[in-house]
Amino acid sequence: MAVKKLEHVGVMVSDMEVSIDFYQNVLGLDLLDRFAANETTGLAFLGNRESGQVIVELINGKDNLFPDEGKVHHIAFTVDHIEEEMERLRKLKVYFANEEISTLANGSKYIFFKGPDGETLELFQPQSK
Repeated sequence: MAVKKLEHVGVMVSDMEVSIDFYQNVLGLDLLDRFAANETTGLAFLGNRESGQVIVELINGKDNLFPDEGKVHHIAFTVDHIEEEMERLRKLKVYFANEEISTLANGSKYIFFKGPDGETLELFQPQSK
């Protein structure tokens, strides 16, 4: 059996409302589903409503304690025009780890920024074909 696609990335968050707002209003994702996994843990799934694809699962615990399972290094989001998206995010007061866009050897561009819980996120513009 081979991997078919990335299903989603789970991110522990301290404040579900703040994080849902960020992922919807800053990144433009749709809230696809939200429910309690059990008495202490809430889940929210965000992605693309049109395709139904889940991209991010937000996880919030009763005591907002982050578990020892590990840490997501970053979540990358594909964009068509990285400079325009970076300017839009700057206007929303998003913190960028670096002020300059990096370019890979294949011509793809990327830049890292921070989410509301300090998670590292990436804008990624694939090489033009």
